[in-house]
Amino acid sequence: MPTPANLSFHRASPAHTEEVLSVLNEAADWLRRREVTQWPDRFEPSWIDEAITRGETWLVRAGDTAVGTLTLDWSDPLWSDAAGSAGYVHRMAVRRRAAGLGAVILDWAADTVRRNRREMLRLDCVASNSRLRAYYEARGFVHRGDVPVGGAPGQRRDDGPRTWVSRYELPLPV
Repeated sequence: MPTPANLSFHRASPAHTEEVLSVLNEAADWLRRREVTQWPDRFEPSWIDEAITRGETWLVRAGDTAVGTLTLDWSDPLWSDAAGSAGYVHRMAVRRRAAGLGAVILDWAADTVRRNRREMLRLDCVASNSRLRAYYEARGFVHRGDVPVGGAPGQRRDDGPRTWVSRYELPLPV
């Protein structure tokens, strides 16, 4: 596994779409093989294009190799009922050869959110994913309720099948 010392975080541009999709699809395939319903079998470029264009999607590199990705944005309609300023993590994934890198990515996201003078780091996962929920709770995230979202798991739409997701929040001391 790469060490935090040899990792770098780079904003993804439209030229990096295939690289981001490669990381996401590798993680989605691994989840599917483990019979974990968290994401679709494959991500569509249209599901990530807007976040890349807005500069919210990041690639995590070990040297020249992309070993992870995440989207860090500053609003999420899923949290419209929650007070406070926050940063929101979406589509965080690591390649299998970099398993264990999630903690480093979450620490980077928390630091970035704190530097942007936000009070909390928020994220969500499919409510039935008990292992991921336990992971977030072990990292200090507090469960803030379950809500339904439309579309395939990992997709946010107003229509389509409904998936229940668990919302988590990490308070960030300033």
